[in-house]
Amino acid sequence: MPRFLKKISKTSGLPPGALVHVGEKKVEKTRIRVIDYDEAGIAEKELTAIEECFPYKDTPTVTWVNIDGLHEVDVIQKLGDTYGLHPLILEDIVNTSQRPKMEDLEDNVFVVVKMLTYDDEEGVVKAEQFSLVLGPHYVISFQEKVGDVFEPIRERLRKGKGLIRKRGPDYLLYRLIDAIVDNYFVVLEKIAGEVESLEDRIMTEPTSDLLQTIHYLKSELIFLRKSVWPLREAISALERGEVGLIQEKTSLYLRDVYDHTIQVVDTIETFRDMVSGMLDVYLSSVSNRMNEVMKVLTIIATIFIPITFIAGIYGMNFKNMPELEWAWGYPLVWCIILAVGLIMVLYFRKRKWL
Repeated sequence: MPRFLKKISKTSGLPPGALVHVGEKKVEKTRIRVIDYDEAGIAEKELTAIEECFPYKDTPTVTWVNIDGLHEVDVIQKLGDTYGLHPLILEDIVNTSQRPKMEDLEDNVFVVVKMLTYDDEEGVVKAEQFSLVLGPHYVISFQEKVGDVFEPIRERLRKGKGLIRKRGPDYLLYRLIDAIVDNYFVVLEKIAGEVESLEDRIMTEPTSDLLQTIHYLKSELIFLRKSVWPLREAISALERGEVGLIQEKTSLYLRDVYDHTIQVVDTIETFRDMVSGMLDVYLSSVSNRMNEVMKVLTIIATIFIPITFIAGIYGMNFKNMPELEWAWGYPLVWCIILAVGLIMVLYFRKRKWL
């Protein structure tokens, strides 16, 4: 449940725009990295204080400021004051329970995305809130911890490959969102492997442990849907061309990201339907196995009913029973019992009950 509902009660009663970190503290100290570039060159360095990035605000080059760690709210506050970020934006940045969204504030654009990764050791999907602020010459990104999916983008910036150093900050915004969405497919491949494995096990060995696995996988897909579904609206708003800081030529690329997002959502919905169907298959398999057991037990009981009747008659021990004194009485009773049992078995096989 903490994955779906974090302790947002910490902000209860506080005025709008109050900075309170909601979420897990994932790094000891906030890390600040800056990449400043244009078509001619690039400068990259790690800063020791937030004030060191303030001079980049009004430079003609494109600046990417990346903040790892959201628990030091004074750092976020100083950055927001210098770059003119609205207090409500700052509040959303430090509150990691936000849903994916986009807000156009004319002077800047604010985007919230969920960065998803798959932990192979624990077998779970982990989500991290990733916030972006787009300005006239800069992009500021906020992450909960160190580590992301953007290293290929940094390499292209360093080597000057592609269009990224020739375009503005809006193109950098697109590349960052595109990298996150592309990584969704990596996570979905892992989930697909789990779904296929679970499907095979249900058909061959529907044990009670599988029921817990089905419910766990279903909750994972609900978590994925909650993290990805609202992103459609955010990217759609960016690519419609109504945001002043997004150039028209960048909108074409964002349209491609929107298509990928729709594909991710459709895949998640497909997996949800499959897992829901697996629950029905599991219950049907368990019911069928129980029916087979009951069928065998019923046939055995049915065969022994007339045999028990015969044995019951000759177990009454009345004195005037003629068969009691007959030498062939005991073998004859056994022949009758075996004949009745054989006839009933042949009858059941003819009716295909066996």
